[in-house]
Amino acid sequence: MIPVAATSREARRRRLIAAAFLLPALVLLGALVVHPIGYSVYRSLFDRSGDTFVGSGNYREILRDGTIRTALKNTAVWVVLAPTTATALGLIFAVLTERVRWGTAFKLLVFMPMAISMLAAGIIFRLVYDHDPDRGIANAVWVGVHDTFAESSAFPKARPGRDSPLVPADGGAFVTRDPVRAGTPAVLPLVGVAPESLPEGTRTAKAAAAEPGKVTGTAWQDFTRGGGGRTNAVDPSESAFSGMRIEAVKDGRVVASATTRADGTFTLPAAADGAVLRLPASNFREAYAGVEWLGPALVTPAVIGAYVWMWAGFAMVLIGAGLAAVPRELMEAARVDGANEWQVFRRITVPVLAPVLVVVLVTLVINVMKVFDLVFVIAPGAVQDDANVLALQLYRTSFGTDADPGLGSAIAVLLLVLVVPVMLVNIRRLRKEGSR
Repeated sequence: MIPVAATSREARRRRLIAAAFLLPALVLLGALVVHPIGYSVYRSLFDRSGDTFVGSGNYREILRDGTIRTALKNTAVWVVLAPTTATALGLIFAVLTERVRWGTAFKLLVFMPMAISMLAAGIIFRLVYDHDPDRGIANAVWVGVHDTFAESSAFPKARPGRDSPLVPADGGAFVTRDPVRAGTPAVLPLVGVAPESLPEGTRTAKAAAAEPGKVTGTAWQDFTRGGGGRTNAVDPSESAFSGMRIEAVKDGRVVASATTRADGTFTLPAAADGAVLRLPASNFREAYAGVEWLGPALVTPAVIGAYVWMWAGFAMVLIGAGLAAVPRELMEAARVDGANEWQVFRRITVPVLAPVLVVVLVTLVINVMKVFDLVFVIAPGAVQDDANVLALQLYRTSFGTDADPGLGSAIAVLLLVLVVPVMLVNIRRLRKEGSR
């Protein structure tokens, strides 16, 4: 029989040993977590200098400040869009790559962005979203698709010169001052196109020859390099406007049309005799410059796109691990009973993966609450207020040119208060899983 006193001494000894092992962790926890949180709460109750107690004044300022309200709104957009999009893509990738032979290689490619720092990813996507299609791949693709269906004009800056027979018309078109006649070549001189902007393969303009019963003419750049040349006349070194559309209009109706040849000449049938020639506005349409991805309207979705590119691989790997543990008998039984693949996915795969999906979603929600570097690097300075989020506003308020540590501490406390409920949900879920 072991004495009670000996048993209690042994228990105390074990508790002391446990406390000795826990003490370093508790000291670090207090120094790195508890103390900063406590000091932030304390500092948020004082003004900029830290000498005057303002109570809840800094918290009221959060609600009054338009920039901070924008940061709150954008943070809400991030919390709703980024985790759900990344989780949904991760689920789709995990399910689709399960049955293909090259699935492992695809998963490696999708997961690879996780190896890149947020700073490097921000620099990459700053270039991806560049407005110049020659530099930004997003606009290069967008402009390429657009120009496939609606090609831009090669002469966006062209206009009539001095004493030109052409005059402006409605909608950006140009028309001849007087009707044209068959057998008399028409001249359609334009200026304003830089020589380097002319289409590749542009040839020297040629004066059109008269053809009986037909309307002929020339459209060209009425400008001679180095000076000289005659106004409204085709000179030997002047460039043709190839591919320009010409319309003959009578009583407001187009009776004939033609496209200029490589040397700028064109021919219209006899129906054009006595008509006014019109150069439609489509000849002078400005080149499509693409989408302003980093403008005020799209900067937040653009940065979220960069975040999803990085974190969809993380979601895919976790969901793929959960998918590997799904009993195949359930899926096969459902298929035998006549369920199609969509029904198997919706009624079996998703419900069985629900705990894993919750883990991924909660993890990403906590992660996006503190997103900072992507927004800071990708969003240009001119639109940083439009892309602002709480973590970025915390940095700008606390360490910017007009630093206010009191207000910055209040934003930090607000961010903590917003994160805590999500963390509690995660802890509750972990305890529930552990009790099974």
